[in-house]
Amino acid sequence: MMSAGSAGGVSRDDPIGRFKVFVYELPSKYNKDVVEKDPRCLNHMFAAEIFMHRFLLTSPVRTLIPEKADWFYIPVYSTCDLTKNGLPLPFRSPQMMRSAIQLVASNWLYRNRAEGADHFFIVPHDFGACFHYQEEIAIEHGIMPLLQRATLIQTFGQRNHVCLKKNSVVFPPYSSPQKMHVHMLPPNIPHSIFIGARASLWKTFKNNPLFDISTEHPPTYYEDMQQAVFCLCPLGWAPWSPGLVEAVIFGCIPVIIADDIVLPFADAIPWEEIAVFAAKEDVPKLDTILTLLPTEIVLRKQRLLANPWMKQAMEFFAACSSWGCLPSNSEWSCS
Repeated sequence: MMSAGSAGGVSRDDPIGRFKVFVYELPSKYNKDVVEKDPRCLNHMFAAEIFMHRFLLTSPVRTLIPEKADWFYIPVYSTCDLTKNGLPLPFRSPQMMRSAIQLVASNWLYRNRAEGADHFFIVPHDFGACFHYQEEIAIEHGIMPLLQRATLIQTFGQRNHVCLKKNSVVFPPYSSPQKMHVHMLPPNIPHSIFIGARASLWKTFKNNPLFDISTEHPPTYYEDMQQAVFCLCPLGWAPWSPGLVEAVIFGCIPVIIADDIVLPFADAIPWEEIAVFAAKEDVPKLDTILTLLPTEIVLRKQRLLANPWMKQAMEFFAACSSWGCLPSNSEWSCS
């Protein structure tokens, strides 16, 4: 075991052998067919539902005997029916999920024995199982009743929000490991950029020489992150973004600007030690806040980010294959 905040930086535990997961074999219209219809699903930031399914199909925690299972997984690719702009169709997601749950309930007895409490779903939408990318509409919809008892694995996490259940697990959004590795620079590259920032902060810091800001996604985006000391991670459509994953993997200290955020694997990753947190009201003072940080604190954060386990905690394939991303003692963890 490696405790969070230690020299290793990340809590680790081996779940294999302690419990089993049964993966329902649904008709392909709920998963494989939608990927074949629109392969963009394989590369967008919601793709965790696809790769978690693939991982579990070949994982040693999988059991083909449902009576031996501790947990049951219903593989529905609810974000894979996309608009022309690449956004999940909000009305299709709950339709698919409702149809799949009703199919399972009518053909297998296992979902009914605990009212679905031992079943889990991957819901990587902007606002999780509220299934909409506009917050006001997501709040109005709420979490669909058929999912109220289930465990939800989602990228969205905000305290005291109707779209985050108490027993939900927040895990990292998908960012292509292959794409990031192609842009990986040699170790010990000089940090020639002090602060890298997204275009959303352009108006605030466009004339500040400490900030490297592009209004578009430049071809050197990943290389720039590796050369930056700090990477600003403000809100996206929801209070999460693949930029947080990329910052950690590239060793750039994330500056998290998202009030009440629930971070991925918060029980295992020492976020307070590797990141800087800033309230939205303090954004105009970020240059002062970051330049006043003591050098020893900055260096410690960089050392922790350089730990290979820290990177693997955020890299989807590595996190799931090395740790399992599976439930333990009736609760979910990836530690």
